[in-house]
Amino acid sequence: MSRTVPEPEFDEYAGDYHAALQKGLKLTGEDASYYAAGRCRWTAERAKQDGLHVKRVLDFGCGTGTATQFLMKAFPGCHVTGTDPSEASLVVARGDHQQLDCDFVLPEALAQLKKMDLAYCNGVFHHIPPAQREGAARSVYEALKPGGWFALWENNPWNPMVWYVMSRVPFDKDAIMLWPGETEDLLRQVGFQVSCTRFCFVFPSFLSVLRPMESLLSLLPLGGQYVVLAQKPE
Repeated sequence: MSRTVPEPEFDEYAGDYHAALQKGLKLTGEDASYYAAGRCRWTAERAKQDGLHVKRVLDFGCGTGTATQFLMKAFPGCHVTGTDPSEASLVVARGDHQQLDCDFVLPEALAQLKKMDLAYCNGVFHHIPPAQREGAARSVYEALKPGGWFALWENNPWNPMVWYVMSRVPFDKDAIMLWPGETEDLLRQVGFQVSCTRFCFVFPSFLSVLRPMESLLSLLPLGGQYVVLAQKPE
């Protein structure tokens, strides 16, 4: 549940984003780092499986940079560029990651940067007004090199627990979630080729003994989140 929106409405949460998010996540028995690590690990494993050589990663809607360390662990030796319209969030991100090979920029700076091998985005598009989502997706498309991948993670509206968790998070209460097919159509509309859609995070902490089964359930709309993996044509 990260984010980017046309206006920097997340400025007010820059100093206590984690605490605000945890108001909802505590119901699952896990904190944000569990989910961030899982998303980045899944993305890296799939990239390796598909032979994608990742050196430059874009974290689209990076907020305060909470995914940075997990992306760098999942993709050793990579450079991470985070982008977000909230300058207050970027200030926090820069201060927290001064010793790492990363940078944090406003969205308008993306056009001047080198093309990325992979874009990662978590819980961002449900904060973007529907009429502006195509433009956001297109900016990711343009930031990638030909053949680059986009891993777009979103909350799963098929899961009733997700609705309850989001109702407890201050900045998620007014979010408009995307159905998986809607996300796939959005990416195809701007030129991506959709590779797959998978559902993750099925079992809460008290059922963690069942988590080894999650990969077997990834085609079913059960998990708290889903990921659409898409490629920019070469």
